[in-house]
Amino acid sequence: MLFLASTVLTFLALILIPCLSISRRLSVPLSFTNIRRFMKTATSIYNEEEEEGKNEERGTNGEKEKLGRLPNHVAIVLDGNSRWAKKKGIRVSEGHETGARTVVELALVLFSKGINTVSLFAFSTDNWGRPETMFEKNLREEIPSFHRTTGTYEVKLSVIGHRTNIPKSLLGAILEVEDVTKMYKDRHLIMAIDYSGRFDILQACKSLAEKTKNGLIQVEDIDENMMEKELMTNCSEFPNPDLLIRTSGEQRISNFFLWQSAYTELYFPSVLWPDFNKAEYLQALTWYQQRDRRFGRRV
Repeated sequence: MLFLASTVLTFLALILIPCLSISRRLSVPLSFTNIRRFMKTATSIYNEEEEEGKNEERGTNGEKEKLGRLPNHVAIVLDGNSRWAKKKGIRVSEGHETGARTVVELALVLFSKGINTVSLFAFSTDNWGRPETMFEKNLREEIPSFHRTTGTYEVKLSVIGHRTNIPKSLLGAILEVEDVTKMYKDRHLIMAIDYSGRFDILQACKSLAEKTKNGLIQVEDIDENMMEKELMTNCSEFPNPDLLIRTSGEQRISNFFLWQSAYTELYFPSVLWPDFNKAEYLQALTWYQQRDRRFGRRV
């Protein structure tokens, strides 16, 4: 949960429109100094990408032609923070903090290159059983109001998954940012928190069953399109990822986007998440562009 809190807080700070303030008590062990440092790092990276060219930053068709076939939606399973820390001989918490900075850096790179939707599997439902994922009982940090003075990221934020276990302070901040960014279209960040692909399918089936019971739809009306509208990814223009990346060498999707990944290209680099940088992404993109996507059709 340390990584979850670090990631959420960093992005909440990054995508606020000018003059938006969030003042919440969040149960995270990060200091405000660290959060400000994450923001500064991400701002610097974004400005550098912006200087490379307005067309690149906005993800125009010309840039897409230059880069080749680009995925509309990239999903990432953020794996390897703890192992990275142990390998470095540092605290696990430091591995999660570094992983959170990697999230910021890479997401801004993806958006600047023309990717519309980035999904992050930050925290699964199964993770609740791990001791290191539990929120601290006492809220220790006072997060001052954030006020951006330069630029607007214009990133739409959506959080999917169970919300009943998320502390009210964090949930309030999430709802606030979702509301003020809901009009943005060119960049969409989906954070899967306490998410389960099986539960996603199950809740969609229950919703369709309830609508059928109430006479709103007929059994004959139910098809794949209707099913997709009931899934949690219905918030996205591109609900099904074209490319799913799981770092650390583990070759499984671990209950993430089970329905949505039916025809997704799966990429499993051995690099641990904190070391997954721009060069690693470009290598993944090159691999993706060499794939022959047939979507179940025969050649």
